[in-house]
Amino acid sequence: MRIWSLHPRHLDAKGLVACWRETLLAQAVLAGRTKGYQHHPQLTRFRAAADPLASVGAYLSGVSDEATARGYRFDRSRIDHDAAGSASMLVTQGQLDYEWEHLMAKLTQRSPADAERWRDAVPQPHPLFRVVPGPIEPWERA
Repeated sequence: MRIWSLHPRHLDAKGLVACWRETLLAQAVLAGRTKGYQHHPQLTRFRAAADPLASVGAYLSGVSDEATARGYRFDRSRIDHDAAGSASMLVTQGQLDYEWEHLMAKLTQRSPADAERWRDAVPQPHPLFRVVPGPIEPWERA
């Protein structure tokens, strides 16, 4: 499971769809609808939020917005708590940088044109996140 701190615009089509599906799974875990992935490190930051379901809902809203901008139709009715713009979380610059390197390696392999397009870009965070100084997050399996 990879719930990117990066803005969904940086993801290729395969990555965007995977992010949507994996975050829907995270939402199901947080809502208690599935027993799998209960201890996945990616869920740590959402569990620490004041309202985990609102936070994951805001995250899904951002992914859905990007999909819509690309002409895809993600079923927004699957978001339990669509809190677009109402939730905010922190992410460290170290985490964002780490994910950027990870994404660029993936894009180089599966979508070289996207890798080239983003090669000199400054990575932006998902709209849910506000970047603060710091190293890679403790929950990351680096």
